[in-house]
Amino acid sequence: MSNERLSIENLDVQLPTGADRTFAVEGLSLSVAKGEILCIVGESGSGKSLTALATMGLLPSNLGKPQGRVMFEGQDLLTIDDATRRSITGRRIAMIFQEPMAALNPIFRVGEQVAETFRIHTDLPRSDIRRKVIELFGEVNLPDPEQIYHSYPHQLSGGQCQRVMIATALALDPSVLIADEPTTALDVTTQAQILKLMLDLRAKHDTGIIFITHDFGVVAEIADRVAVMKMGKLIEIGPRDEILNHPREDYTRSLLAAVPTLARRQERKGLGNPVLLARNIVKTFTRAGGFGGTRTVKAVDNIDLTIRRGETLGLVGESGSGKSTLAQCVIRLVQPESGDITISGGDFSSLSGKALREARRKVQIVFQDPYTALDPRQKIGDAIAEGPMIHGLGKKASTARALDLLEACGLDRSAGDRFPHEFSGGQRQRICIARALAVEPELLIADESVSALDVSVQAQVLKLLADMQARLGFGILFITHDLRVASQICDNIAVMKGGRIVERGDPATLFGAPKENYTKELLAAVPGKSWRHHAEAATALDDIREDAP
Repeated sequence: MSNERLSIENLDVQLPTGADRTFAVEGLSLSVAKGEILCIVGESGSGKSLTALATMGLLPSNLGKPQGRVMFEGQDLLTIDDATRRSITGRRIAMIFQEPMAALNPIFRVGEQVAETFRIHTDLPRSDIRRKVIELFGEVNLPDPEQIYHSYPHQLSGGQCQRVMIATALALDPSVLIADEPTTALDVTTQAQILKLMLDLRAKHDTGIIFITHDFGVVAEIADRVAVMKMGKLIEIGPRDEILNHPREDYTRSLLAAVPTLARRQERKGLGNPVLLARNIVKTFTRAGGFGGTRTVKAVDNIDLTIRRGETLGLVGESGSGKSTLAQCVIRLVQPESGDITISGGDFSSLSGKALREARRKVQIVFQDPYTALDPRQKIGDAIAEGPMIHGLGKKASTARALDLLEACGLDRSAGDRFPHEFSGGQRQRICIARALAVEPELLIADESVSALDVSVQAQVLKLLADMQARLGFGILFITHDLRVASQICDNIAVMKGGRIVERGDPATLFGAPKENYTKELLAAVPGKSWRHHAEAATALDDIREDAP
């Protein structure tokens, strides 16, 4: 193709000895043209992210040197020297990484980290750089860009950190943009804005975009072509509508069948007594502001929650609305200023020391970011078995439970002898879920626990949570920005905005007849709604044709 921006030819990336297969990426050939958006989809571990890392020259040192060719502007990126590559990556080719907390330096303010891109690749004066960074923060819909400029990564939500990374990648109007799950951590309204930003970038600058995602709703919104990967190989590739509506391969059909929809789950009967009672929870943060002042943010504003045994309560809302802070208040990782918390009939608000540690066996949390939740020096089998052992279960039984849970979460039992860095982001999140379930809690807090998972594994994990909940009877506080997932798994849903719950109800009522404009805006921003309607209609028509004499 004469208008190719980037061409990958017969790419091989070899895995270390002892891995579950020889190649992470094998014989991969694909290209992206100027002004084209190529979406790469596939299950976790299919080689999508490693393809991107090989292109950028960022493969882990334990992997073999990539073979094949990656051609950009007449140069093979796999053979050029490091200095030439550095002059290209970040300026002509930019990448948005999957895990923003792992990509941002925790000891520098985020504004300075974005400004570094301009300092390295341009001769702009410092004042102009600062102005451009603040403008970029506004473009990606970060609240109070001036304040965000002076914030550290730990002071921002996961979605806000991802928007900082997107701003960094867009800074110099790259010729090729590689986006590795860039909207995974974002709420639906911000996701819609970022997708529009991608489309605008393509329209204004003819940017070629490789967009790695597991969200087929996103694919339906922005893709020109779709490439499907499985176990490191390209399974099929073609125009968006052809892949989404008439896929040739069974594997692609299975991925599409697992895509969640707004199912409006009806309320279940026979739920037990309250496992969580939270009353009047308040948490305020005070941060340094401009000109020596301070800024007060009420992250949780007088919230009440009740979760019964066997019930799943969904908590939805935009990034920064206070969802994760509320969860951390419930588990006492963050100390609220006021409020009462009761778990399984026992006071949880005033406990400390050993009593608090013992009580925490009843409540476990799966964090949004699996990279920072796992100890990189600890084998994952030991990490999962650690909780039961701390609470009195023998080592043999704890290890057996850990391996059983690994298998239940879709990983091989042999994975227990590997370290976190040897897994993809989605696989790491499954490990975190297994670790939380290992102590058989009475309340499980899932903070965006399936946002990093591909659709097929997501369906498996949601089924796993439902099956374990049915067997053990624990309640779930399910925090998510994906309203489709919430509608399928949750008995009741609370919508959160600005630290307050603005609306709550069962999925059928809340999604069928929302009262608040904010809820209506969230529902309107769900990606791929028109495709789902079209696909379901096409399937029904195909069924009629097949049944016709």
